[in-house]
Amino acid sequence: MNIDDLEWQSRTLGGISPRLVTMLVERGEVELLVQAASERGEWFCARAAARELSRAGEVERALGVLEPFIEAGWNRACWERAEVLLEAGRVQQALDSVRPDQEGLASERVCYDFAKLLAKAGRLDEAIIVLTPHLDREWILSALVELTERQDRDEQVLQLIAPRAQRARSARGEERWNFSPSNAQDLQAQVLERAGRVDEAVRILGADIAAGHVVVQNTLIAYAELLSRHGRLEELRVLGTGERADETLTYYARALEDNGQADEAEAVLRRYIAAAEHPDRFRWPLIELLARQGRIEEAVEVGRPTFDYHDACLFDGVIHLLHEAGWLDDALALLDERSAEFVEEHPSWFSSNRIWLLGEAGRHEEALAYAETVPPETYGLTVDKARILEETGRLEEALILLRADTELRSSEVPEFLIRHGRAAEALAGMPSLAELHAAGRRRNAAMYAGRGPNNPSWTASSFSSAG
Repeated sequence: MNIDDLEWQSRTLGGISPRLVTMLVERGEVELLVQAASERGEWFCARAAARELSRAGEVERALGVLEPFIEAGWNRACWERAEVLLEAGRVQQALDSVRPDQEGLASERVCYDFAKLLAKAGRLDEAIIVLTPHLDREWILSALVELTERQDRDEQVLQLIAPRAQRARSARGEERWNFSPSNAQDLQAQVLERAGRVDEAVRILGADIAAGHVVVQNTLIAYAELLSRHGRLEELRVLGTGERADETLTYYARALEDNGQADEAEAVLRRYIAAAEHPDRFRWPLIELLARQGRIEEAVEVGRPTFDYHDACLFDGVIHLLHEAGWLDDALALLDERSAEFVEEHPSWFSSNRIWLLGEAGRHEEALAYAETVPPETYGLTVDKARILEETGRLEEALILLRADTELRSSEVPEFLIRHGRAAEALAGMPSLAELHAAGRRRNAAMYAGRGPNNPSWTASSFSSAG
């Protein structure tokens, strides 16, 4: 066990990943988690094992799982130990084990972690004191609001937020676009709302929006959501049909629907689709509204004009909507209407969805036959075929297929085995952390070999990978 491997695990979710760990926890495989933590140095296994043992009252075993990681200098294990101690009722010992020194108090992350622990220990006033020096950061201010919910501290929190909200209002006039905390205004409204002062929250935030005294779009959305929660239809109408309709019309339409005025909601959305300069952003809210009314065919027609777009394409959403409605043949028919050019531009998306829908429709042999026509290098094809084999009970065939593809994620085979009650075999077949870490370094080296910021292939591949 060494810090480099632990940092790599944490940074890349490498080794036995949180997803695999969750699968093991759900199946009660705590002893396997303990074993993997001890023998392989798997951090995510150790963390989950400690939590499960702690919940079961096996405090000393939980602490024992964490101890080697603490000895290796892994700081996150110290915080997990504190959580175990706290859950065991050893409050002072828990707090003292991670109490920050002066250097720690200068760290936002350390103060956040310690404040959470203090709040769990019922020492909320101390938690607020620890967070206060860092409240000019958005995420810390959000943490303050979250930790104090239903804790009878709303007035105290509002006093801390108020000057920051006021500075946010003035920032727009001074053209300071990088102001922090930019979320102060919407958090102020949130605390006013939970304190029962809804009218005041609406008045203050509404005045900010009307005057243009906001720094980020999230504040506008927070206002629309506030109005929606409280059925303020007139304010929503003004907001949703005004100059910011692009961002807020959908909130007005949904509020109308929730108020029993679905026809008016539909009419408003159709008007904007017909007249707006960029109408396609209003199509999906109308599709959802029609689907909620069972008008599936009409919903599909609303989305159809976008199906061949490169941007703002709603085809994927419509396919999944048809699946949820049980209209599988219709979803397949839509896929098969696509042009050869569309299929060529979206090969893996098209084949994956066609195989999936055929499987969902119970047409497994047809799905496998179609998969054989797909170019073998198509991304995701192996997993798609294995899923169909798995659904038909041909487990060994699926496993052989997965094991033969060396380009798959390292977790594909273990996930398959765990799903079928072969958890010990899944972990035993995984490479060691050191091997996985080394493989990751080789992949990174290969990815960047011969590339650089001035190389056009670097730019193109970067955008391709991001997609």
